[in-house]
Parts: sequence; structure tokens; C-alpha cells
Amino acid sequence: MTDVGARARELAALHDSGDLLVLPTVWDTWSARTAAGVGFHGLTVGSHPVADAIGSADGEQMDFGEYLRVVSRIADSVDVPVSADVESGYGLAPDELISRLLEAGAVGANIEDVVHGEGDRVRDKHEHADYIAGARRAADEAGVPFVINGRTDAVKLGADVFSDPLAEAAERIVLMEQAGARSVYPVGLTSADQVTRLVGAVSIPVNVTAHPVKGHGAGDLAVLRNLGVRRVSFGPLWQMWLTKVSTEQLSNWMTYDQ
Repeated sequence: MTDVGARARELAALHDSGDLLVLPTVWDTWSARTAAGVGFHGLTVGSHPVADAIGSADGEQMDFGEYLRVVSRIADSVDVPVSADVESGYGLAPDELISRLLEAGAVGANIEDVVHGEGDRVRDKHEHADYIAGARRAADEAGVPFVINGRTDAVKLGADVFSDPLAEAAERIVLMEQAGARSVYPVGLTSADQVTRLVGAVSIPVNVTAHPVKGHGAGDLAVLRNLGVRRVSFGPLWQMWLTKVSTEQLSNWMTYDQ
């Protein structure tokens, strides 16, 4: 069984180190062991790639119990801390969400502000901060330095939803830091200017999504470090890249005269 206390302290220390932390996004024990075998110090489980792997769909359409069984198998298969993407919380109260994640061996979680189970409703920024604060209290009461990665889709949603998406994202990540998030995840950043602005808005690590081969729109790992980025994950991009490469290579074995 995973020692959640020890793993949580390890993940929290990595976030407090001041260095850039790369957490490959995995979806099963094979991908987890592959990434851990390279030497990464932690992993994050992505809801999107897990949904694709089990034949479901992202957007809180998976059975949460089934998803947590995947998370549990991953956490038990590696000797590094594991964080799990839980979208907006699958309709659970923050204390129940944290309890179930700890039972599964996860010591961190992405929690986003788009509630897919309610027609993709976007939480008010204070409502989302309150949810983060509830999760923080639950983890603290359990005596676990759980790493909450507070996610906002403000930039991704764009001007159709917010008059100034980047300013909205900045306000939201500040509120999430105040609520007890140990890192923040403003998805959809594509430029160095965007990254710089949001890194400067908070004192905790800012997570960006990068492609494992192509990097990030702002630049490669060295550039991201110089911009002050302190956390990188892959989202579904590693799995998508493997799909593309596998399709190309497997097609060489097709016989077209059958």
C-alpha cells in the first residue's frame, strides 16, 4: 500500500524547492513505470488519457470509482508521488473528494473551475476558491500536506467568456493561492508574455502544459525555467504523440491486397 503521508511530504517538498518540476502525465501502470523509470520525481494522472485508455470520455463522464481504481494501481506501481486530475471534483464535496483520493494513494490533485457535470458551467472565481479552500481544510485535517494544483480555464475559454481572459486567470490563480493551493494551472498559455505575467502573479509554482517532443509555445525546458515556470505536465499530449507515432509505424505493416 502507498504511504500517502510520506509521498505527500515528498511531493510538497518538490513544490517548495524553487526548482522546475516535470510531472509526466500518465494513464496506466505501463506509462507510469516508463516515466518513473526515466527518473522523474513524481507523476500526474490525466483524466483525458485515462478516459481514452478505458474506453470512456473526458469531461467527468467516467465512473469516478473506476477512475480511482486506475489511480490506485498507478500509485502502487511506482515509488514516486502521484497526483491525479479530478476535473471539477465529479460533483463531490471537497472533504469527500480528498478522502477518496487519499484512499487511492494520490497525494495531489488538479481541480478545475469548469463543472462538466453541470453543462460546462464555469464556477465564479470566489466559488472555485472556496472549493479549493474546502479541499485544503480536508487535507490538513487528515494531517497530509496534499498538493492541490488549482486549475483555471479562463485563458482557454477566451474572449467569448471573459472580456480579458488573462486578467481573469491572474485573479483566479491569486485567489486559489490564498485558498491553499500549492500550485496553480492556468491552462491554454501559449506565449512567453502570458507565462511571464501569470508567473509574476503568484508565489507558488505555475504549471504549464508542454508537448514531450515539441515543448511549449513559449520555448523548451530551459526557456520555461528562465521564465520562472516551476511545474510542467503533458496533459494528453504524450499519449496523443504515441498514438500518432504508432499509427505511422504500424501502417508500414499493413497489407493492402487482402
